[in-house]
Parts: sequence; structure tokens; C-alpha cells
Amino acid sequence: MKVFRMAALAAALILGHVAAALAAPAMCSKKIESFDFVVDYSGSMMMKNKQLQQDKVIVAKTALKRVNAAIPALDYNGGLHTMTPNSAIINQGPWNRAAMDAGLNKLRSGFEIFGRMTGMGDSIRQYEPFISGMKRDAALILVTDGDNNRGVDLVGVARQIYASQRNLVIHIISLADTANGEATVKAIAAMNPASQLVRAEDLATSDAAVERFVLEVFCRESHVIVLRGVNFAFDSYELDSKAKAILNEAASLIKAESNKRVLLSGWTDYMGSDAYNQKLSQNRANSVKTYLSKQGIPSGRMSAAGKGKSYKYDNKTEDGRYMNRRTEISFE
Repeated sequence: MKVFRMAALAAALILGHVAAALAAPAMCSKKIESFDFVVDYSGSMMMKNKQLQQDKVIVAKTALKRVNAAIPALDYNGGLHTMTPNSAIINQGPWNRAAMDAGLNKLRSGFEIFGRMTGMGDSIRQYEPFISGMKRDAALILVTDGDNNRGVDLVGVARQIYASQRNLVIHIISLADTANGEATVKAIAAMNPASQLVRAEDLATSDAAVERFVLEVFCRESHVIVLRGVNFAFDSYELDSKAKAILNEAASLIKAESNKRVLLSGWTDYMGSDAYNQKLSQNRANSVKTYLSKQGIPSGRMSAAGKGKSYKYDNKTEDGRYMNRRTEISFE
């Protein structure tokens, strides 16, 4: 079966207000073997972010927790470090979502703002031994406002890392709010065409931004792409107006793939009996099929299958259960 990933619509198909980003791709072929979050802990990161009116490091923390929640459940290596000052909160090793979340909870504000010189270039240079030891392919995810006022130039160090480290990409989650900081993060992102430059505020507030970032950093481009499904309220298979608008767009894409059959897979969270959830998941898939047929997709092209309980997302949280209550659309 061929599954087609359409990232823009994939992001749109995440419905509702989800506090934590759990927009992991429904299918992901690993692009990297390891990643490391490196968080700028300098004085300027203790200052307020104008958009969200929180200290920048707190915005960074929120953004990274949402990214961590959305990473596909695959066997990545991961780590969490700070710079200026340098510390290893989680050393490189097998990534565990819960352990990383606990590590991110240790990020805090309240440190001195003034009088703390920022030497990010020196900090990253000190981290070269652990960077060299990261499993390849690797992603170094740098969270910073780009301000560097002491020691060697951060841009120059990034250039040296690319010269000495093969199969590694530096991605930037930016909190830049000065011309110098903006120039720094843009210069680093421009060094590699695969590098992602995204605003931390977007990751902290937008599920779509999180999904786009995760797809680009963690998932390999391929001929198979996932068209994400629609989420449902608890104990419901009713489509609301927002879901219908999204499925209208999905119908246009399905019509463009006129030579392919469509498989609709319905899922539930883990609450209730297996038999009940099997029926509910089938009803959810049927609901999507019925609506799509009204939009001109021949019923004979579509198959609807209830998959029952889903454990793809954390059923212990309200957000995870919400994401498990979904229907996925794929082509074959």
C-alpha cells in the first residue's frame, strides 16, 4: 500500500484546541538517528518575549515540550543541553519521551539578566566532543535568541562544525529580538539547505507549526506521504463544521489521485471495552466516508475500516486521548 504525505493538509487536519502538540506524523520513515536540544541559557534569555509576555527561556521550554510530544515513537537517540552556562541535563542516549519531558521541566527562568556575558560560540565549541559522538544522521536543535557578545563568533563555530561533522544538520528555534540576533540565526540556517529556522512562539502556540517542524527534522522525504485524519470528541463520530471544511479540501486532493483507492482507518482512545471501541472506530471511518461520498468521491473507491483502540499517543492525558480519536486517510 502506498501512503501519500501531504504536509500542509496534514497539519490542517489536526482539529480542536490541544494544549500540547501531539501532531506526530501518522507514518514516518526515520530521517535521523539522533538529535540534541541545545538551549541558550544566557542572561538575555531571561528577558521577556514581547509576543507571549513570558521569559524567553520559558517560551523555549514550552516549544520544546510540544516538539518532544510530537516526535514519532521511533528509536532515536536524544539529549538535552544548555549553553552559557553549559550543562548536560540529559546526556546523549536512547530517547524516551517521558524522560525528555521531565528534563525539559528543569529549564527555568529567574537568573541574573545583566552582567552575564554571552559566549555561545565558546559554549558550542566545548560541546564538539559530544556532537562528534552523536549517531548519524544527526540533528542539533539550537534554541537561542542569537545574541553573542563574548568570545568566538557563533556563526564561525557553526561553520567549523559543518566542516568537521558529516551528516549533521543544525536547526534553529529562534527567539531573536535584535538585529544582531536575527542576523546570527539566519546566517546559521543558511549554511545548510536542510536546516529549519522556526520561531519559538510559533512552536509554542501552533500545532501546525509543530507538525511541519517534526516532519522536516525527523521524517525522511519519500514517495509515501500521509494524509492525516480527523479527530473526534469523546464518544462521538459526528463531524463538526471545521472537520467538514477540512474534508472538503481532502476531497479535492483525493479527486486528483483518481487512479488510487482510498482507505479510511478509524481509531479510538483506550477508554471503554474493546467491542465498544471497535464499533465506534468503524462509525468514525464510516462518517468520513459518507461525507466524502457527498463531495463526489465514489463510494466504491473508498474502504472504511475500524481499528479499535489506539495507543499511538499517550492515553493517560486528555490531549493524547484526543489525538487517538481520529480517522486516517491513505491511498493504495
